[in-house]
Formats: sequence, structure tokens, C-alpha cells
Amino acid sequence: MASKSLYSGRDPVLKKRDDFEDILEERRNSSDLRYALRCYTPALYKGLVPCKASMLKSIVLQSDSLQYVVGQVSAECGESREAVQEEAALLLEEMAHRLQLGTIRFFAFTLSKAFKALFRGVCVNEEGIQRLQQAIQEHPVVLLPSHRSYMDFLMMSYILYTYDLALPVIAAGMDFISMKFVGEMLRMSGAFFIRRSFGGDKLYWAVFSEYVKTMLRGLLKARRILSEDYGSMHVYFGHPVSIRSLAQGHISRSQHNLLPRHIPQKPTADTQVFVNDTAFRLVRLQEENMVLKPWVLLAMLLLQNPDGMDLSTLTELADWLRRLALAFGAFLDWPDHEPCSKVISSSLALHKNLVCVSGGRVRLVIAELSGAESATEEAGFNRAVSVLSCASYRNQILHLFVRPALIAVAMQTANCSRKDEVFNCFNFLRNVFSNEFILCPGAAVQDFEEACYLLGKCGAVQELQQDLVMSQSGQTTLAFLCSVLDPFLQGYQVVCRYLCEELEDSLLENKFVPAVRSFTLQLILSGSLKCYEALSSDLQKNALAALIRLKAVRRVKAGDQVTLKVNKIAVNSLEDTLGGKIPTQKPVLARL
Repeated sequence: MASKSLYSGRDPVLKKRDDFEDILEERRNSSDLRYALRCYTPALYKGLVPCKASMLKSIVLQSDSLQYVVGQVSAECGESREAVQEEAALLLEEMAHRLQLGTIRFFAFTLSKAFKALFRGVCVNEEGIQRLQQAIQEHPVVLLPSHRSYMDFLMMSYILYTYDLALPVIAAGMDFISMKFVGEMLRMSGAFFIRRSFGGDKLYWAVFSEYVKTMLRGLLKARRILSEDYGSMHVYFGHPVSIRSLAQGHISRSQHNLLPRHIPQKPTADTQVFVNDTAFRLVRLQEENMVLKPWVLLAMLLLQNPDGMDLSTLTELADWLRRLALAFGAFLDWPDHEPCSKVISSSLALHKNLVCVSGGRVRLVIAELSGAESATEEAGFNRAVSVLSCASYRNQILHLFVRPALIAVAMQTANCSRKDEVFNCFNFLRNVFSNEFILCPGAAVQDFEEACYLLGKCGAVQELQQDLVMSQSGQTTLAFLCSVLDPFLQGYQVVCRYLCEELEDSLLENKFVPAVRSFTLQLILSGSLKCYEALSSDLQKNALAALIRLKAVRRVKAGDQVTLKVNKIAVNSLEDTLGGKIPTQKPVLARL
């Protein structure tokens, strides 16, 4: 929660990790058809009677909650209740799943074939499965995958079928429904389809919320990919989190007894704060349990050395980074008894589409163009694709380093060792990048203390009363951590530079990303910018969100268009700040 530290002072390396079992091992030694057709009798939540999809839709359409909103919409728009009810039925038909055991068995058979071809193994922590099995029988359960890939929901259903657990219904985006055959197959395997955004559609919101509440109560592309080696996959089921327990002392549930349950109620401010804090807490738990591969360490090192590295140097630095990551509490899937060089070589071979080894040097794979085209925009975008693809793997481990990295940059910028001054810089940077990383609101002091603890633990800094100083052996660690944030610092500076140099005083919001992308690419092609990550549209959007939050940019809505009004003095100040000039702020001395 924002008011409490999510970090425990215990040594994270000493935390007991569950053992994993490769569920594909049995599949490789027995019949997939027998597996798909086996007796499937999952234990259900106590007292739950299975409900057919058609009955579920009928219950939703006749519910008091939906009927109340139908009446509201009918009165507001002047249409008959029957017309609004029909619209609700059409929305539900578009949305609802049609779970069929026959389709589940078909997926069980085909996914077994596919996963054995794609993966060396699918490793699952059985202790987590046992916890889930008990929770399913005693409580309604919502599963929250980390969504590191589109494979998540397929793999989740496959694993639960393997362990004879009740299959989940899956909230899927509408982009899947346009894939006619695949969309219907997913619908019949338990997927229900929702729009990505429907905040202002009262009827759609009512149909969706009632459908989800009622349920709580009660693929492959071309065959060519099957010949690729995608390594192994780890699926970690964490400890169940009780929302009722988390809400104690934060939410007064008695207030909901004052109105009939079928009347929609806007969440109170306390409820919204609780939901927001809980979301951050759950994501932090996901980060803590994320199993990381050696490749994410290599991706981080290669991005910091864009011109390539000697294989021997990469191996040496990867071993150093492995030890640092473990000291910071990483959950690394690193073979215990294999030489580091073998682990590195295996990881590089597995990602041969992204890196190549030639003449003892390791480089990113970039689509080659002829000499005349090598300085064109296409060449720039080709390199950006390679860099951003590599960054997508690096991002999986950023949560581990981001807080110590913020302190490393703050120590460099503050140009003094006083802890309160370093904290001021840390807090400013944390605020700027709060859209970029998972940083719990109101937890700046806890994050600072966590980062100080980790940096002290690895011997990079020493805390001397009110001072925070670099140790004699800490320069390598702090320099590495500064490099972790460097692409983000440069990317945000580029956005600020565009707004100050290329803009009069305003810009249509929908023109922002294309304009910044074009400006950034020209800087790269001219040689004045080396950071290809600055071309990331996500980074550019997050930078804009930070500027709006810091009141350096205003959004002005006129009709259907939104215009960005720029305060160039404030934006220029932020650009200078990110370049190393942190403004003086009132120090926060509590607990420091």
C-alpha cells in the first residue's frame, strides 16, 4: 500500500523459492490424444452449480442491475425500454463466451503438439498449484497473469486443464474477435471479448459489469514458427491475495447497505485510492515472482554497448551482473553447475534473430541496406526495430534496478553527499518517471530506503550519519546503474527539445507522436543523437504525460480535438534538469 512499505528488510536472496516441474516431460512420453480425452472433473467453488453459457446470458439480461440501467438509458435517450434491452442483448452476444468442453479438448490436443515443438519445457511451481487448488474450492478466484505475451491466457488454460483445475473465463480484447476462426475457437474455450475502452458508454459498462459479476458468482500463426526453438517457459503461481483482508481498515463496506445493490454507485474517494494502491501492490508481487532468463541480462549489457562487445567481455560482465541481480533479489533461471560461458553461448544461440556472433564480437542483428540507402530513414528504423526488440527483453528486469538507478543518477546530479539532497534529486526523478515504471504513489521514502539498503548490501555506497557516499569499489556498480536510466533521460530530453525548438506554442495532441518521431529520427540521422530508444512511441507518450503532470504542458479540448499548449520556460527547465541540473526543493527529512 502507498502508506506502508512493500519492501521487507530481509535478505531477498534467502527467500525460499518453490521447486518447478516441467509439465511437458510427461507429454513427450505419452499420448496427446489420451491426454485430451481423459476424464476431466475439476473441483469447483463450494456450493457453485455449473451454469451453461445460454443460462448465464439470460441471468445477466434479467438482472435488477442491468434492468435499472436500461430504464435510465431509455429515459435519457428517449428510446423505448424494448429497444434499449435489445441493444443490451446484442452487446452481450458480442461479448459472451460459449465455453464447450469439446473445444477445450481440441485445444488440449493441439496446444500439446505446439508447445512441445515451441518450448524445451514449461516449468510450473507445484506448490503454487496446490495453493490455487485450495483457494478455488474456498473462494471466488480472479487470476492476474503478468501479460508478458499473448501466450499467457492460452498457457494458463492449458496448465489448469493439466492439473484438473477449473478453467478460467478470460477477458480478451476485441482485436481477437476479428480473427474469425481463432476468435470463435477462443470464445468456445472460455474467452469473452471486451472493448479496450468504454468509460462513457453507460449501457456497455452495465452489461460488462453484470456479466463479470454473474460469472464471479456463480493460434497459432504460420506452421513455420513450430520449427523455431523458444527455450523454456516458467509459470509461477504466487500466494493468493485476499481482497477482503486488504480492504480491512481501508474500506467501510457497511456504506453499501444504504442503497439497493442493483443501483449503480460511484466508488468513493477512499475506494478509488484503495483500488489504485492494491493494483500497485499486486504488480509489485508479480515483479517479485517473475522468473528471469540469462538473456535479459545480456540484452541490458548489449543495449549499453550499441557498437557490440567482445564475447569474452560480455561473458565476464554478464557473470558480474548475475551476482548483482541476485544480490538485489532476482529470481534467475540460471543453471547452477554450467560454466558461465556455456550459459551465455546457449542464450545467444537461442536469440539468433536478435544477435550475431562474428569474429569473437557480439552485435545486434540489423537488416542490411545498400550503401546509398544506409543513411536513409529506413536504415534508422531498421536499427530502431533491433534496439527496441532487445529493449523489450531488458524491460523485464528494469524493476529490479530502477530504484537503485534513481539513487545513482541522483548522487551524480546532486554533486554532494548529503542524504537529504540526494533524496530531493531522487524524488524529483521518481516523479518524472512515474509513468515509465511501477512506482507506488506516496512511497518515495520507502523506495529510497529500499534502494539505499540494496546499494549498501552490494557494497556500492556507505551511509555515514546524514551522508550517502560511494565506496571505493562502488564506481562500476553506480556507473552501470546510471546507464540503466540513460535511454529514458535522453528520450525525455529529446521530447523537451522538440517542444522548445520546433513548436510555436501549441500542437494537436494526435500529431504529437508522429512529429516527435520525425524530429528524433532526424537527430539520429544527423549523428547528434545515438539513442534509438528515443524513437519508442511509449516513451514519447509517457514523457508527454509527465510534462502534463508537471504543468509544463496543458491539454485544451475544443470540440473533438485536443490541443497541447506548451510552457516553453517550464519545458526548457525540465530539459536542463534531466541533463543534470536538479532544481532545489525543500528536503524531506522524515525517516531519512
